[in-house]
Amino acid sequence: MSYPRDDMPKSEKQIQNPLTKFEYEALSEFRYQLRRFLHFSEQAARSGGLTPLQYQLLLHIQGFPGRNWATVGELAERLQMKPHGTVALITRCEESGLVRRQTGATDRRQVEIHLLPAGEKILERLAGLHKTELRSLQNTFRVEQITTFNNHDDEFKKT
Repeated sequence: MSYPRDDMPKSEKQIQNPLTKFEYEALSEFRYQLRRFLHFSEQAARSGGLTPLQYQLLLHIQGFPGRNWATVGELAERLQMKPHGTVALITRCEESGLVRRQTGATDRRQVEIHLLPAGEKILERLAGLHKTELRSLQNTFRVEQITTFNNHDDEFKKT
């Protein structure tokens, strides 16, 4: 599709401004370190008796901003899943005694997902392992390496 320069979507404008070798290297390093961490996380979850998605669900419930529960929709967004897939995941965790559903206190149409003590125990152990792993990556998984892309956002606004 052909666009006049001003009407072109940002993603296509970026294609016209090729990345430098340094930017490719920074992006590659970021993706590599991210994949290493995700691989660690998947292995840790499995060794803890959970699937990676089950671990992420427990983490997002406990880590939801401002409270220690979340709705199905909020969890679906955090997991980047469809709501029906999230419900199936919640059901499996509920059957394993990790979470419980509760009707919303302020809005009875809403379903709150809470951790049960067994879920809290597993999450605490796995999150502790993740914390240790993140600390070990402190010098290699550096966000500064990708901030070079942030500087280009200003350039796109000017063009």
